[in-house]
Amino acid sequence: MDAATLTYDTLGFGEFEDFPETSEPVWILGKEFNALTEKDDILSDVTSRLWFTYRKNFSPIGGTGPTSDTGWGCMLRCGQMILGEALVCRHLGRDWRWVRGQPQRGQYISILNAFLDKKDSYYSLHQIAQMGVGEGKSIGQWYGPNTVAQVLKKLTVFDSWSRLAVHVAMDNTVVMEEIKRLCMPWLDYGGAACAEPPGWIPKHNGCLEGACALAEEETALWKPLVLLIPLRLGLSEINKAYIETLKQCFQLPQSLGVIGGKPNSAHYFIGYVGEELIYLDPHTTQPAVEPCEDSQVPDDTYHCQHPPCRMHICEIDPSVAVVRRTELPHTRGSLPMFELVDCQPSHLACSVDVLNLTPDFSDRLERFFDSEDEEFEILSL
Repeated sequence: MDAATLTYDTLGFGEFEDFPETSEPVWILGKEFNALTEKDDILSDVTSRLWFTYRKNFSPIGGTGPTSDTGWGCMLRCGQMILGEALVCRHLGRDWRWVRGQPQRGQYISILNAFLDKKDSYYSLHQIAQMGVGEGKSIGQWYGPNTVAQVLKKLTVFDSWSRLAVHVAMDNTVVMEEIKRLCMPWLDYGGAACAEPPGWIPKHNGCLEGACALAEEETALWKPLVLLIPLRLGLSEINKAYIETLKQCFQLPQSLGVIGGKPNSAHYFIGYVGEELIYLDPHTTQPAVEPCEDSQVPDDTYHCQHPPCRMHICEIDPSVAVVRRTELPHTRGSLPMFELVDCQPSHLACSVDVLNLTPDFSDRLERFFDSEDEEFEILSL
């Protein structure tokens, strides 16, 4: 049975709590701020994050489906936010800032266009909802974070401009062999470069459409990686032994944030101050946006222009998934929340290689993870 929808449509901006006056450091997606002397910088940084919320009056999904996602699309919007942050870092850089009314760079407009609520945008609600049908989720049904992760993983294949690689690591284990196969597909399984015939064009998932032909000078580099690692840091509540480690995740330069929550109550966590997590809330319904005749996008409603929301860290659900964004192999500064190994450990030998699943079995496996635990968060390092 669906729970009542949580929205903030009637909450005036003046009712939002101002950012606290504190000497404790403020961490937002790998950046440290002083709340006493850099409050404007903090709000500018928060406002520059892409803010995707419920929308209404868009074209029917699938031609005859819903025209609003109020009440069921909050986790999809959180998935858009975490991927949007990855694209901003990829194309504009972490230090890019949005200024209201200022002409925007072409890369920014291209990113925003990818998320508009229409069927031909790469990461639109329409695309996510329809791709989710293959994951066992009907249009209009609330998604668990794992379904969102799997859908975004599949949609990124068709984005030849960004060339992101999205991988969902299971069993609390990141296997570097799997990462290399995903991020360096031009290498054979032994790590040596493959000798390909002249004119050969790489295929992604056996399909040429949407695949990006690799420039010769790029073949020594990794494809930019978004790595999601589902974890559980307690039973019914987060184990306090993990709180400091969780905070440290927001301090990493590669941090993309945390998404998660329960049905009809998902949030995008972007940092912390003291014992409080800072987050963007998708539970505001706004009208759908259409590009202008000059291809510019009215973007005021895609940036949160009031102080961000906060919640005590102990209120977060203990199921999390750690995510890392990187363009080059990273040092093995291990965190105790997960294991980083070169090859698949022997105790996982019977586990399924998610990169080589048949479509039918992959669908059943992904639906199992979402049905077993719909409430885990996605933590991005």
